[in-house]
Parts: sequence; structure tokens; C-alpha cells
Amino acid sequence: MDQIDIPLLGLLLFVASLVAMITRKLRLPYSTGLVAAGLLLALLPFGFNVGLTTQMIFTFFLPPLIFEAAIQIPWAPFRREMPLLLLLVTIGVLLAAAVVAAGMHFLIGWSWLGAAFFGILVAATDPVSVIAMFREIKVDHRLHMLVEAESLLNDGVAAVGFTVLLMIAAGAPVTAPVIGGKLLITAFGGVAAGGLVALPLLALAGRTEDPLVEMTLTTLAAFGSFLLAEHFHMSGVLAALTAGMLVGNVGRMGSISDSSRPILLSFWDYAAFLANSLIFILIGGAEAKAPLLPVFEAAAAAILLCLIGRAATVYPVAALFSRSSLRLPAKHQHVLWWGGLRGALALALALAVPSSIPERQQIIAVAFAVVAFSVFVQGLTMGPLIRWLGLILEEDKPES
Repeated sequence: MDQIDIPLLGLLLFVASLVAMITRKLRLPYSTGLVAAGLLLALLPFGFNVGLTTQMIFTFFLPPLIFEAAIQIPWAPFRREMPLLLLLVTIGVLLAAAVVAAGMHFLIGWSWLGAAFFGILVAATDPVSVIAMFREIKVDHRLHMLVEAESLLNDGVAAVGFTVLLMIAAGAPVTAPVIGGKLLITAFGGVAAGGLVALPLLALAGRTEDPLVEMTLTTLAAFGSFLLAEHFHMSGVLAALTAGMLVGNVGRMGSISDSSRPILLSFWDYAAFLANSLIFILIGGAEAKAPLLPVFEAAAAAILLCLIGRAATVYPVAALFSRSSLRLPAKHQHVLWWGGLRGALALALALAVPSSIPERQQIIAVAFAVVAFSVFVQGLTMGPLIRWLGLILEEDKPES
């Protein structure tokens, strides 16, 4: 991020503001407009040259985006939907990753390890893309919560799976106890890190009613939990998710004053807007430089496999709950399937694939292609799909 100077940062924020105004007027997805703006800026003669890196995404962008989404998730409905969510983000993610990995191995000829890396990094829906999507499309509260919560949770599962593959690539023994232990430490360690950072800060916030102090303490909770977990090779995503849900739910009990809560939510809304604006413009700039033509065949196969893998996740899991109180209507299933957008997380993990993997450069290029399809095709058609299915809330429908 130190590569961005102040004038360039100002230009990007000005462009983001214009895009926000134009896309709202045209009722188009904000994230799609930002990626398109980034593409155009990168193609101009004076195009900006900011490299999108794993460290940049994990250090600056993911913590506020995940934390802001988590503080909006109420505990009661989240707990009620937990059985459905757990199957979607465990068996579902592994099944989607397996479909993609097997397809890339047998159809494109990638090694099993390279295909597995790619499968896991595109298996999870990206919270950055999904959260941006639902800022523009107002849907049923249950559907909104399911899509957002699943994207946050399976993002953490995918990151944990990626960590296990890094161990294998480094030559660690591939045994069930080793892998199982790593999975548990990474996942539960992330949750523990979120609680370890957020709870003392919430206790401290309960001693003041100054909204500026409370903003500062929640900022420390968001970034501190994420960075603490990542420092000890645990799940930063699950840490920020845990911290956000604690602030959003425990904070209601008095740790965050009633007078400060609306101000706090507005602050995090703005922080998420800034992070979304910059990350999608940078994704657009990176897309402009990605060598997609040499990997066209692999990219086409990957896009198709991602859609098949997502379908293999959503529909069978939903069928298991068809006779329970957690039954998911068919229309909601279609939205979960097509709304499985990929974005910043997939690119961050692709850039983190070890150089020892022969297909690393192809993996990065194909990941960019999958993200481009996700943003421009799925992103642009989500609104029409939701309207066609009749799921858009009445108050969000345009006046006739």
C-alpha cells in the first residue's frame, strides 16, 4: 500500500465517488463499475501502477470489510441457521473444491497439487464481492443473512484448507492426525484470537460513552484480531468475524453506548465503502495487466467447473433440509448458487501459491479470469435474476 501516493489515492477516491453516483443512477452493481473504472485507468497513457498483493489485501482490506459485515449479523438468526451454514461451509466447500480440482487435473492436465490449490482458492464465495452486491440489492433478510454469513464462514474454511495445502507443498507428512490438528488449530485459533482481542476492548469501551474512543477501540478489535491470528498462522478471517459478532451482539448489552451505536455503524459503513472502492479499482487495474489469452482454454474450463462445483454445494445441502424448519426455498437456492461471487480473496490466495508449484503462473491468470467472469457476468446479472425471481424487497423496487 506504500506504493500509493497521496495524489493517486485522491484520484482513486474521486473516481470511486463518481462511479458510486453513476451506478446508483443506472441501478448497476457498484463493484462492477469500480472494476471497469480500474480497467480504464490502467489502460490510460498515465495509468497507475499499483501492484495488488496478498499482503495488501490481508492487511488493509479484508479486516474492515469482514468486521463491518459481522457487526451487522444478529446472533439469534445466525445461531438458528447454524446447521445449514455449517454443512454449506464444510462439506460444501470441500465438495466444490474437489469438483474444480478434479476437472482441472483431468481436463487441463494440471498436477494434483496445483489443481487442489486452485480448487480451494475458488471454492469459497468472497465476502468482499458478496457484501458489495448486497449493498445494492435489497432482499429478504434471511436470504441476505445466509449469503453474507456463508461467504464469511466459507472464506475462513477455504483459507484454512489453503494453509493445509501449503504444509503439503512444503513437504509436511500427509496424515489424518496432522491435517486434522492443523485444521482445528487454524480454525479454533482464529475464533479464540477474535475473542481474546475483542472482549477486553469491549470491557474497556463499557467505561466510556465517547463515540470517538469507541470507534478507536473497535478499529483495534477489527485489525488487531485479524493480524494476531495471521501472525500465528491461524484464520484471520474467522478472528475478524468473531470480533465483529462480539462487538455487534455483546456490544448491545451496554459495552457500546446507545448514543454511540448509530455513529459507530455509520463509521464502519464508511470504512467498508473506502475499502471496497479501493480494492475493486485495484482489481480492475490488475485485470488489465493479466495475460488471459494464453490461458483461455483453462479459464473457460475453470469458470464452468466453478459453476458446477457451486451447484454441487448448494442444491444437495439444501435438499437435506427440505423437510425441516430450515427448508430453503428453490428461489433462494438459485440466488445462493449464482451469487457465489469470487473476488479479492481468490486473487490473494492465488498470489500466495508457492513458486514450487509448476502451474503457479497459470493459476494466477486463471484466477483473474474467474474473478472477471464473477464481477462482470454474475455481478451484472444478479439484480435482474433477483427481480425475475420476485425476491427484491418492495421498498427497493424502482418507482413506475
